Amino acid sequence: MTKQFDVKDLSLAEGGRRRIEWAEQEMPVLTEIRERYTKERPLKGLKASACLHVTSETASLMRTLQAGGADVVICASNPLSTQDDVAASLVTHFEIPVYAIKGEDNETYYEHIHSSLNHGPQVTMDDGADLLSTLHKDRQEILEGVFGGTEETTTGVIRLRAMAADGALKYPVIAVNDAMTKHFFDNRYGTGQSTLDGIVRATNILLAGKAFVVAGYGWCGRGLAMRARGMGANVIVTEIAPLPALEAVMDGFRVMPMQEAASLGDIFCTLTGDINVLDQHHFEVMKDGAIVSNSGHFNVEINISALEQMAEERRQIRQFVEEFTLSDGRKINLLANGRLVNLAAAEGHPASVMDMSFANQALSLEYLLQNAENLENKVYTIPEEIDVEIARLKLRAMEVEIDVLTEEQKKYLTSWEEGT
Repeated sequence: MTKQFDVKDLSLAEGGRRRIEWAEQEMPVLTEIRERYTKERPLKGLKASACLHVTSETASLMRTLQAGGADVVICASNPLSTQDDVAASLVTHFEIPVYAIKGEDNETYYEHIHSSLNHGPQVTMDDGADLLSTLHKDRQEILEGVFGGTEETTTGVIRLRAMAADGALKYPVIAVNDAMTKHFFDNRYGTGQSTLDGIVRATNILLAGKAFVVAGYGWCGRGLAMRARGMGANVIVTEIAPLPALEAVMDGFRVMPMQEAASLGDIFCTLTGDINVLDQHHFEVMKDGAIVSNSGHFNVEINISALEQMAEERRQIRQFVEEFTLSDGRKINLLANGRLVNLAAAEGHPASVMDMSFANQALSLEYLLQNAENLENKVYTIPEEIDVEIARLKLRAMEVEIDVLTEEQKKYLTSWEEGT
């Protein structure tokens, strides 16, 4: 018989509820959507299984879906990102089944994914596509009942587009990550701030004057590079794509191959979604005391097995810092076991940016419910009208007003007759 939940300790629930309440003060858009959902109940009877980071912000999303009438369960999308008190509060105060424990091993992680799928979902919600891929590979008996899904992160969207290209994707998925109100704010401002927060909490080092290597200049890399420079670091960017590399140069950063940056950097952070971005030949030339970290979704961007094989000795020197001593005496410090440093060593993105990201999630479920019959088995960009509505609500919550086109201006922008 499937357990109804699996969390660390229900006695932590009261602290979790306070944490949720604190986050919701910074989430006015999702709060407004919840108020509408409470009245209209647009998700009534919908069974949803989510595989997301179990944090206070995610708890607000789960409460919103519940208010809309959805029957939701959630498991963790990363073994180190769960806030155990929040998980306990969701179970205790909101009667939402949760399968997540911070620090769970790989076997437990996948047991929790299967527990979430035992719910028999009609829609899936992913951050990294682990729930969807497990469903497609191992739980095909319940695939027929699923009519749609959402995906929160860049890495997951990459996986899903590969599935769609191979004809392996069995239902339509909304790429929440591709919404401007998600990646433009969440990835840039959220990842930028929270990644530095995780690195500093884990190490307590001064960033000013350090050579800080950012691997990847996508939206997350842009945000981290900008924030690291703001803290006084000497930022180096590595890239494999000409356009973002050129943008990084024009933004004032030094751009070079990782092999060259490896001997210069004091701190490294990968944000690419690919494997072995930091590899053995990079470790071989790193400075003594170099700090390596990752803020991409999976812990594959740093070749940890190569580092382990190179090490003569390893020890846990701080809570989220493991020191590897190499044969020549140099030490390389790995943060958070190569997992998302912003969620493992800190608290993830600030609630105000997750407000927009999770507003996209909530409205995407409503959109799927209304339009599933007309969607093909592929990855869809979130509809522009949803993106614009979320931006409008956020501006209103911030008490920011913008101009409105006059009828004359509208006519001018839609005509071709008038020139200079």
